[in-house]
Amino acid sequence: MAVLLGAIADDFTGATDLANTLVQNGMRVAQVIGVPDAQTRIGQADAVVIALKSRTAPVAQAVSQSLSALEWLQERGARQILFKYCSTFDSTSKGNIGPVADALRARIDSDFALICPAFPANGRTIYQGHLFVGQHLLSDSPMKDHPLTPMRDASLPRLMQAQSRAKVGLIPHEVVRAGAEGIAQRIEALRAAGVGFGVADAISDDDLRVLGAAIADHRLITGGSGIAMGLPDNFRKAGLLGPAQPPVATQATGRAVVLAGSCSEATRRQIAFAAQIWPIRKLDVDRIAAGHDVVAETRDWVTAQPAHLPVLIHGSADPKEVRQTQRRHGKAAAGEMVERTLGELAVALRRQGFRRFVVAGGETSGAVVSALGIKALRIGPEIAPGVPWTETLERDGLALALKSGNFGQDDFFSRAFSQGR
Repeated sequence: MAVLLGAIADDFTGATDLANTLVQNGMRVAQVIGVPDAQTRIGQADAVVIALKSRTAPVAQAVSQSLSALEWLQERGARQILFKYCSTFDSTSKGNIGPVADALRARIDSDFALICPAFPANGRTIYQGHLFVGQHLLSDSPMKDHPLTPMRDASLPRLMQAQSRAKVGLIPHEVVRAGAEGIAQRIEALRAAGVGFGVADAISDDDLRVLGAAIADHRLITGGSGIAMGLPDNFRKAGLLGPAQPPVATQATGRAVVLAGSCSEATRRQIAFAAQIWPIRKLDVDRIAAGHDVVAETRDWVTAQPAHLPVLIHGSADPKEVRQTQRRHGKAAAGEMVERTLGELAVALRRQGFRRFVVAGGETSGAVVSALGIKALRIGPEIAPGVPWTETLERDGLALALKSGNFGQDDFFSRAFSQGR
């Protein structure tokens, strides 16, 4: 069975977010961890989402992994490719979104691709090419202080032009609002002007669905998970996709833990909320750097807590504390120590009978999933917009919720464990 839609995501939470969108819109989805190989099994999947850890990787590595993922998807007959990145366009002036998009466009031999990270359900909208987080421009949002990808400009055409070799144009909201035919005409005009990427305005789910209809025949699309809303209907109208089926609840049982590495404002609020009801423990980066066995110390603390309560372990901190830690240990090293420790803790806690994991942060999710040796996930019910429960496929499976640091309300962690999976 050929794959209809092949997706390449630049981090693990983004992959799960996209897979959730496709499942909610009636596709059978397999999420694969890392670049798959000939032995990777995807079952009866209409769409395959390949989760990479390439968002903050060296540019050459990000491009190489993305092209390897593309080759695997093409070998399985993928009719359309979606390069998925964060709804806040997390990147730097040197990449990695632009270089990866350029490489994919060249390999696919596509002369044009859409750019649309909008996700209105989570407050990410685009107007006149400017990305908003809630009511604030991206550059005025908490993303301006992100420790790895600080976003100090809200203009998507300007951000993309700084990274890409192609010309970047705009599909303004007045065109999007006019419908799919008008969007298609605008795209043809951009193509005729030699534009390789077009930033599309979107302030509602309706906008995203209209955009999806307009790009039914595009071989490459780039954006956030929201742009995928309209894609399943294209395959359905073409007679390639059957009726939608509801997601199946996860079956994993066992103790529950939250592992939070994100330093986003949303995750810090969620940690503060959880601290009122659960045992929580903060990782000491200085002790990790000094060589103390923080994993064993934390494991012992966790297993001593009441078994009926979830526990929360975090390396999150406010921007001032993050800067101080980075000055002491180095920007990359500080983050890597926290991610490695949380990954090793996940392995240790699995041995102690923990089977339900909520992980906050894209980099942290990548570290945890990699440490646990997870190769593929089945997508389950949605907890909040962009965040579903997922389940590993082995007999003694794990339930995981991989949450972008910026997603979810203050009570997200407690809601995740209290609702049906």
